[in-house]
Amino acid sequence: QKLLLQNADVPVIMNTYFSQKVLLSEHSEVREKTYGLTKILIRKNIISLAQTFRLDDLDDKLHQESSDNQVPCAPQTHNNGGSKQHLSALSAVNDSLLEMVERQGAVGWREVQVRVVIQRVYCLPAREGHRSHTQGNKPLCTTPVVNSDPPNVRLCLLVQDAYGMFSEVQLQFLSSTDDTEQYCRRWEGKSCCLAGMKILQRTTRGRALGLFSLIDSLWPPVVPVKVPGQSQDSEMMTTNLPPPSFCYILTVQSGEIHVEVDEEEQISNLYQPPAVHGLKEILGIDGCNERCSFWAQVLYRRLQSKHSVPTDQREMLLFVTDSTLQNVVHGIPKVVAVSVTASCVLSVEITEALSAGSQLVFFKDALWGNGRIICVERTVLLLQKPLLCSAAGADLSELTGPVRLDELDSTTQANSVCALRGTVVGVNESTAFSWPTCNRCGNGKLELCPQDRELLYCNQCSEVVTTPVLKMQLEVFLSCPSRSQSTVKVKVWHEIILFALLTMLLFLQTYEVQSVLGKEVGLLNCYVHSITSHPNCVALEEIVLL
Repeated sequence: QKLLLQNADVPVIMNTYFSQKVLLSEHSEVREKTYGLTKILIRKNIISLAQTFRLDDLDDKLHQESSDNQVPCAPQTHNNGGSKQHLSALSAVNDSLLEMVERQGAVGWREVQVRVVIQRVYCLPAREGHRSHTQGNKPLCTTPVVNSDPPNVRLCLLVQDAYGMFSEVQLQFLSSTDDTEQYCRRWEGKSCCLAGMKILQRTTRGRALGLFSLIDSLWPPVVPVKVPGQSQDSEMMTTNLPPPSFCYILTVQSGEIHVEVDEEEQISNLYQPPAVHGLKEILGIDGCNERCSFWAQVLYRRLQSKHSVPTDQREMLLFVTDSTLQNVVHGIPKVVAVSVTASCVLSVEITEALSAGSQLVFFKDALWGNGRIICVERTVLLLQKPLLCSAAGADLSELTGPVRLDELDSTTQANSVCALRGTVVGVNESTAFSWPTCNRCGNGKLELCPQDRELLYCNQCSEVVTTPVLKMQLEVFLSCPSRSQSTVKVKVWHEIILFALLTMLLFLQTYEVQSVLGKEVGLLNCYVHSITSHPNCVALEEIVLL
């Protein structure tokens, strides 16, 4: 705010996080309002800004030190039982996060509790070392982050108070992510009281787009909320409010009771369960960075090929579908890719289930934008649908019959999956290779047996391999009617269907290419590596769906 001072021609710009103007004539009335806890009066000396900035012609009347300068932190009451009232204040419950932050400051609050509603429960990854949370140039605190195996994650709550304000509460570290689902089921939608909190950071929309995209999905509130500084008549409790522009990140103070959740209590009216949509509806959303929740069948997963990055930190692609996509005739893909970033915490249960086979997975609060669905921080993947969710009229019927992929055509894009049919027109013999594997464990790194150099030895089984299984990789060129102007190159592995048509290429490791030319193949399930126009080429890899 720009302030024009008396008897000074130098304007002052004052940075205000959250302020409310109080006219001097209304000061006495403000002191008489009673809407909070009993506190001791704190004497404050009013120092003029002109004096602070050493401006000339100071007005003497600004140097008052009278009883009017006693600014109460909360309304005063006159009672002789001071000690009893102090004890009652310790256990009192407030309903405003902002009021607690303003009263207690960055050091946190210990004397009071704040009643809030838990809107979301999720885990955030714990990064190595120490993370300093700053406000301006001053660090508020430094949080130690444990680095262990398995890597720790931090349980977090997104809470909302009666005024509609949100805060993210970072609780204890979890040694196992499998606890996340039970916390979601037990806590989401319930009211809880926060105590012993301290402020890590005051963040804004520009600094935390991911957090605010989740907050925006919960705005406006489903029930009217209170308006700060106004009388709480029914007409004043309105949802016609702008979305929050800032959010406090809170954490617990060590050695205290921090969160008290009444699990027996009914679901709060302020709670907004995830709105479940069909994939077809999500693909039609025009906005950017919109949170969405859906139930889908995972058909294929693929780690992004950044070999310098550890496996557990790589981005993963999950190719999913549902009945809304499978029943579409034209114009919308039958399978879509969901990008799972390394910041999205996956439970061990989800990881193992995806490794075992195709799964129905509930994606809660994924991010949609620029034609992509992304699982980022605060996205939760579950094998079971939450007890509370809003279907919003979506078709959530389960898949019946075999899953269909889109056939390769002119609209196919890289990093997608498709079905392929065509005629073999060539084999790239220069890139073909084969290797022996153990017939017991599948180990592909066999060695020569020390006792008999003509035999192979498996280190994993610690035994001689007398009948190794020979595996091979080939690049096959196909002529496809749907991409008649393109060179279609398919990488083929020994375990895949197309290889059965090419086994005649392998006889005593001698290749007879002419014997397979002209063979028709399809439909093959393929992953699209790249599509180039100069030269006009489509590079694919045959895959096996989960």
